[in-house]
Amino acid sequence: MKVDVLTCLALALAVASLVAMVTCGRSSGRKKHKEFLRLTTDGCKFETLQLLAQTAPKTAAAIPVGIDVQVESIDSISEVNMDFTMTLYLRHYWKDERLAFPSRNNQSRTFDSRLVKKIWVPDVFFVHSKRSFIHDTTMENIMLRVYPDGNILYSVRVTVTALCSMDFSSFPLDTQNCSLELESYAYNENDLMLYWKNGNDSLRTDEIVLSQFFIENFQASSWYNRLFINFILRRHIFFFMLQTYFPTMLMVVLSWVSFWIDRRAVPARVSLGMTTVLTMSTIITGVSSSMPQVSYVKAVDIYLWTSFLFVFLSVIEYAAVNYCTTLEEMRKMKRGKIPSTFNASQAMAFDGCFHDDDIELTPFPRLAPTLTSDPLTMPTQTPDIPRPMEGTRLRRQRSVRENVDLLVSNSYMIDSYSRLAFPLSYLLFNTIYWSLYS
Repeated sequence: MKVDVLTCLALALAVASLVAMVTCGRSSGRKKHKEFLRLTTDGCKFETLQLLAQTAPKTAAAIPVGIDVQVESIDSISEVNMDFTMTLYLRHYWKDERLAFPSRNNQSRTFDSRLVKKIWVPDVFFVHSKRSFIHDTTMENIMLRVYPDGNILYSVRVTVTALCSMDFSSFPLDTQNCSLELESYAYNENDLMLYWKNGNDSLRTDEIVLSQFFIENFQASSWYNRLFINFILRRHIFFFMLQTYFPTMLMVVLSWVSFWIDRRAVPARVSLGMTTVLTMSTIITGVSSSMPQVSYVKAVDIYLWTSFLFVFLSVIEYAAVNYCTTLEEMRKMKRGKIPSTFNASQAMAFDGCFHDDDIELTPFPRLAPTLTSDPLTMPTQTPDIPRPMEGTRLRRQRSVRENVDLLVSNSYMIDSYSRLAFPLSYLLFNTIYWSLYS
């Protein structure tokens, strides 16, 4: 009799357990991976929020997902790699009625990353991103907030390194336009629709200060199902003025000092010219090493190579002066105007050219202007001819060869002209350069 009673009790318990399982299964909507979460509201316990399988909510239209971004910082901008690194708070807003739950005071519930792995969340990714990660110190920086009506806020703190196609034609006087793009990875516009939740106010930024750039504008935009975070960067020029432009200007001005050094001081002028040339080469190499190897000319390249050309021409100028001086003295030797006691080998070994103190160098005779109306008539033949009217006065023009002979005979004139021509040319170049690129 006792055995029968125990058997009946066991059968009753088994039937009760089976009924409870069937009832629980029906209330859950017969979903896969079923699990119940117990919530407490004002001391009242209930089992109503069911964690769904990772599938999108069933809706007739595309699921609207609002996006809100707060940019925390722009960590770095690399010209060599053409990318930027940004840390931001990415917030998603959507509604899933399957996660709705009753609440007496309409309070939301906040969860951490453990619940995110058990429900469906939008698969937003960063287009053209090279690296990205979610911060996990001290815990994963993920927050999920569920409201009683089924609205959900999903926030994540992420750092992303993305591509920025930069144009260095005006570097370092350039302005770069970069953008961070967001899009759904697996869903098209018929399944999921991304939009800025509050329009242009959906993009907020903290006070961001960069070392080389000034942020002119942050703007949110969209195109089809893709969202854009656009920002314009204007480069600070003061750093490059100190590191590149001012040293280059000083080297060019320093190369002009040789125009005031005596043309017979060969070691001084040659060493000064070579020093400025090598310094300019070092500046150009340093700037090129910190820039990407682009196939077009940058603004800084134009300035550096033009300045290098001025320095190089100052060396060539002294080579011309030295050659003209030597050629002039060789002509004097052929005409017999050099004393027999003059030792040309010793003079050349000392400074590279003959000495004007030891050689009588007479200047090239100036040609008196002919005031007659007939250019073929010699001045000595018509000494008493009255001066013609201004409208009929003619002057004999020197030929190119005569001008060259004049410079050869008076090589010091090359330095005199260079003292004026080089500074004026460089000043004109700077005026055009800064008016175009500034």
